[in-house]
Amino acid sequence: MVSKNTAFRKIPTQVKDKHLVERRRTQIADAAVEMFLERGFHKTTTRQIARAAGISNGLLYEYVSTKEDILYLVCTVIHTEMQNAVSDALKLSDPKTHPLAAVIREYLQVCHRMGDHILLIYQETQSLPGKWRKEVLANEIRITDLFAEVLRQLVREEALPGMSDATLDLIAHNISVLGHMWAFRRWFLAGRYTIEDYTRIQTDFILTRCRQTESKEIEPPELRRPELRRIDPTANEEKP
Repeated sequence: MVSKNTAFRKIPTQVKDKHLVERRRTQIADAAVEMFLERGFHKTTTRQIARAAGISNGLLYEYVSTKEDILYLVCTVIHTEMQNAVSDALKLSDPKTHPLAAVIREYLQVCHRMGDHILLIYQETQSLPGKWRKEVLANEIRITDLFAEVLRQLVREEALPGMSDATLDLIAHNISVLGHMWAFRRWFLAGRYTIEDYTRIQTDFILTRCRQTESKEIEPPELRRPELRRIDPTANEEKP
């Protein structure tokens, strides 16, 4: 099932047509990305965003109340796309492709397509009001939790070997950061790798880690015991 952008429900509007609201807000968010990256959030005006979106400033305010609403929309658009990509990948049944490889591929394709959105999240999240900032950070964790649940499902189905929760969670975070890295360092990576090459190499790296033996499992921090330093009882004795 395709996930809807929850921000569309949380930001008030008088427009009753839900499909029109979604279309207009996506149009506004896409236009804002380029403006925010080029001018910065604080130097960009809603009038400039409206002009870039091809609508009047008055019409823009029928769908958002503040510039912060627009930034919040931009942040949530990418999270919704990521969630839908993971869900779609799980529905695909290609016997030639490992299920985790399919999930990673669809996720990285979204990050490739929406790299500017990812950059903007990291550059301007601090400009959001506290309420929206918490939502955006929670969405980041929610995406990582999706990967963790995919890994757990594949372990249950024996498509992956068993692993500790600590290892599983860290692998999920690694997958999430792989997409961010492509967006952050594409100025360098895109000159050396295609997105297909990058996806293949990183997928091989993740699958190799998943297939490693239990002897290399990560021990949860709460179970670790600090190493005891051996004390020489004669160390402080006075020597004659």
